[in-house]
Amino acid sequence: MEVGLEHYLVVSSLLFSIGLLGVVLRRNLILIYMSLELMLNAANLALVAFSRFTDNLDGQLMVFFIITVAASEVAVGLALIVALFRRRQTTNVEDLATLKL
Repeated sequence: MEVGLEHYLVVSSLLFSIGLLGVVLRRNLILIYMSLELMLNAANLALVAFSRFTDNLDGQLMVFFIITVAASEVAVGLALIVALFRRRQTTNVEDLATLKL
């Protein structure tokens, strides 16, 4: 059995759906953040699959830049979560409103 484009797209859509459910249903900032990263990686998987099966390197080049931006996003996002935790001793989403001045 050969693995085709549709297999990659099914896995990508399942990962994206799991990430979307995690964002919608969870109240912990760290779990929401992990779900967002899962959604980003699902999109990267789809881009690489399309790039591979069309013999065009544009998708893989785009993924390279997305991963670079995601690395900086991780640093900033985790810094914000740590700042919230230090201030309120919780990572609950409802506590974000308490950071307003």
